[in-house]
Amino acid sequence: MKKGTVFLLIFLMICSSFQLTANELRGKIMEPEKEEPLPGANVQLQGPRNLAVATNRDGIFAFKNLPEGKYTLRITYVGFETLVREIEVLNDVELNFLMERVSHMADEVLVSAIRAGSETPATFTNMEREEIDRKNIGVDLPFLLDQTPSVVVNSDAGAGVGYTGLTIRGSDITRINVTINGIPVNDSESHGVFWVNMPDIAASTENIQIQRGVGTSSHGAGAFGATINLQTNTLNKDFYAELDNGFGSFNTWRHSLKIGSGLINDRWSFDGRLSFINSDGYIDRASSDLWSYYVSGAYHGENSLVRLVHFAGNEKTYQAWYGVPSDSLETNRTYNPGGEYVNPEGEIAYYDNETDNYQQDHFQLHASRQFNPNWTGNLSLHYTYGRGYYEQFRNNDRLSNYGMEPIIFENDTLERTDLVRRRWLDNHFYGTTFSLIYDDFSRWNVTMGGAFNIYNGDHFGEVIWTRPTGNLEDVHRYYENDAVKTEANFYTKAQYRLSNKWSLFGDVQYRYIGYEFEGPEISDGDVLDLPQEATYNFINPKAGINFQPSSGHRFYLFYGMSNREPVRRDFRDSSPESRPLHESLHNVELGYELRKNNFSLGANTYMMYYRNQLVLTGEINDVGGFTRTNIPTSYRSGIELQKNWQLLDWLKWRSNFTFSKNIIEEFEEFYDVYDGDFNWIGMDSRTYENTPIAFSPDIIAGTSLIFEPIENLWIEVIGKYVGRQYLDNTGSEDRSLDPYFVNDLLIQYSLKDLFFREIRFSFKLNNLFDEKYVPNAWIYKGLVDNEMMVLADGYFPQAGRNFMLSLSLRF
Repeated sequence: MKKGTVFLLIFLMICSSFQLTANELRGKIMEPEKEEPLPGANVQLQGPRNLAVATNRDGIFAFKNLPEGKYTLRITYVGFETLVREIEVLNDVELNFLMERVSHMADEVLVSAIRAGSETPATFTNMEREEIDRKNIGVDLPFLLDQTPSVVVNSDAGAGVGYTGLTIRGSDITRINVTINGIPVNDSESHGVFWVNMPDIAASTENIQIQRGVGTSSHGAGAFGATINLQTNTLNKDFYAELDNGFGSFNTWRHSLKIGSGLINDRWSFDGRLSFINSDGYIDRASSDLWSYYVSGAYHGENSLVRLVHFAGNEKTYQAWYGVPSDSLETNRTYNPGGEYVNPEGEIAYYDNETDNYQQDHFQLHASRQFNPNWTGNLSLHYTYGRGYYEQFRNNDRLSNYGMEPIIFENDTLERTDLVRRRWLDNHFYGTTFSLIYDDFSRWNVTMGGAFNIYNGDHFGEVIWTRPTGNLEDVHRYYENDAVKTEANFYTKAQYRLSNKWSLFGDVQYRYIGYEFEGPEISDGDVLDLPQEATYNFINPKAGINFQPSSGHRFYLFYGMSNREPVRRDFRDSSPESRPLHESLHNVELGYELRKNNFSLGANTYMMYYRNQLVLTGEINDVGGFTRTNIPTSYRSGIELQKNWQLLDWLKWRSNFTFSKNIIEEFEEFYDVYDGDFNWIGMDSRTYENTPIAFSPDIIAGTSLIFEPIENLWIEVIGKYVGRQYLDNTGSEDRSLDPYFVNDLLIQYSLKDLFFREIRFSFKLNNLFDEKYVPNAWIYKGLVDNEMMVLADGYFPQAGRNFMLSLSLRF
C-alpha cells in the first residue's frame, strides 16, 4: 500500500498546480430536416486539451475553461455522417451544427436492439476501437477488460495467453451473457465462453459494451452477472492495411495482418485478418499454439445493409488447468502436474501430448433495412461449428472404468495399465435473430425482437493407446452422449420520453428452453443412462426511469429479473427426482452520472438478490453425483464508482472502485470424513449462516495515470487491486486468496506519415513490482481426525515481472 500512497501524493501535488482558464466553447447540434436537436451526440475536442462530452436533451454541449489555441471538433451520432471542424478558440465561442444523415446505413443498427443507449437506465461501460487497439498487444480479450469496473481476470498459464477467464461482480463466465454482433457465444450446455477458441478476436472488434447486472434483453443464456457484447468491424470508407508483430517474455509471439478494401463503387466493402499467437507460458509446459482469421464482406445501400461475417479460431494448449499444489507455491511456483506420471522404470516422466485441441468456425449473415425514417428491421442467420478433444495420459488406470476387458499380456492378466484417452466434443449451433425498431425521434423508441436457436452436441470418449498393446487399430469408444437444446426468445422494450428531463423504460422477454439429453435414472437399484428431457418457460421483465435535470447530469433507477436454467453437469449427474431447480435473480440499480468538459463521474449502487442460486455443497445425490445445490436466498450488493479526470493538458487520471457484500444467508455443506490414517469413514455436514460467496472480493479497484508529455507519446501507469477471495462458501480465511495490488506500465510512441500512415512502437511491462499473486484456485477438503483439512488443491499463480514489445505498421 506504500506504493499507492506515493501515487496519491504525486497526484495531490499535481492537483495543487492545476489552474483553470476562462474560455468557453458552446454549441447546438440538430438534424437538418426538422431542425430538431440531437440528444446524446458524442462531441470530442482535440487540441491543447483533449475532451469529450455528450449533448443534452436540447442538443447542446459545452466545453469550459479552455486555453487559447486551435482545436479539432469531432461530432458523431448513429445514423448521421461524422462531422469534423477546425476551430480556433481565442475567447468564448458559440456555434450551431446541422448533421447530415448517412448515405450508407450504419453498422451500429445490427447491435442497437440489444444494447443500452445514452438514456437507457442501466449500468454499462463502453470500450471503443482506439482503446481496444491500444491495449491489444498480446493477451486474450479478458485482460483487455481488466480496467473496467468490478472485473477480475485470471490465466491458467499465468501470462494472459491460452485459457483465460474473468469474473464481473464475482460472477464467473457461465453467468455472463456474451454475444458477437448480437449472436450468442456462450456454450448452450455449459454456458461457458472459451476465449482461447477465438484468438485475437479483439483485433477485429470495433467496440464493446459491458452491461453489469441483468441488463437489457439479449440473446442466449440469461445474464446473471453481466452482459458482454462485441461488435466486429464496421464500415471503413478508405483502404487500409495493418501489420502487427510482437514479442515478449516466455517466448510469446503475436503476428497479425489486417486489410480492408474501403468503399468500392460506393456500395461494397471487404475486410480480413489473419493472426498467429504462440507462447510457452509462465507455468511449466503451459504452451499455447493459436491461429485465427476473420473475413467479412458487405453491401452498403442508402437504406439497406447486408454483411456476411466469417471468423474461425484453432487452439492447441498444453493442459495447465490442474493448478499448482499449495505445497509447491513457495518452492516451485511454475510447477505443472499435467502429464506427469511414473514410468515403468519408476522415474518421473511427462507425456508430451497432454493437450487440448479445438477449432471453432463462426458464420453470420446480417441484413438491415430502413423502411422509412422511423422504422428499421434487422435479420441475422448464424451457424457455429466446434470440434475437438483433449488428450490425457492415465497412469495405471483401471480398464473396467472404460468398459474394457482385462488384457492378457505375457502370461499375465492386467486389470490396470497405463493408457491414453481422448474426450471429444463435436457440436453445431445455428439459428436466427431478428428485431424491428421504431423511433419517432421525439417520444417513443420501441424495439421488438427475438431469436430461435438449436444446439446439437455430441460428447464421446476414446481410448487410443495402452502400454501392452500400443496404438489401438480400432480405438475403443467408452462413452457417447448426445444432447439437443432448443431455445427461443421474444422481447419488446420501449423508451418513452415524458419531457426533456424524464423518460421511462420497459422491457419484457419470454424465453423457452427445451433440452433433450442422455442422463442417469435409477432402475431396480442400477443407475442407467436413459434419454431424458427438460423444458423451461421464463418471463424476464425489466423497467426503469431516467432523469436528466440539467446538462451533464443523469440519474437512473432500474429493476430487472432474470431466470436461468441449470447447466449440463446439473442435468447429466442427476436424476429427474434430484435435478436442481432453475435460478432467479432480482436486480435493482440506482445510478448517477456527471459529465463535464474535463471531468466525468459515475456512481451506482446495486442489489442482486438470488432465489435458488446453484452452488457446490459437497452433497452426493441419488445417482452418486456431486451436483450443485439450490441455495434458497443469497445476494450481492455494492457500490461502483468511476472517474475520468483531465488534470492537465498532458495528464489524465482514470479510476474505478467497487465495494460490495456478497452473502449466502444459509446453507448446509457436506464433506468426507476420514480417520487419522486417512481411511474414509463416511460423510457429515455443517450449516453456515451469512457467509461470503466464493470468489467474490469485497473490494475491486482499477486506476491509471496517463501522461502525454509530447505529441504522439502515450505513457500509462496502471494499477489493479483485488480484495480477499474465499475458495469455498464458508468464509474461512485459511481457505482464501490473499488480496493483491499489481501495477503495469504501457509506453506507446507513434510516427505518422513517415513512409507509412502510422508506425507505432509499444512496450508493456506487466507486474511492474514483481508481485507474487494468485487470482484463482480450487480445493478439496475433508474432516480428518475431527480437523477440517485441505486434502487436494490447485492454485493459478500469475507471472512476475514480464514484458511485451510490439511494432505496428499502418498503411
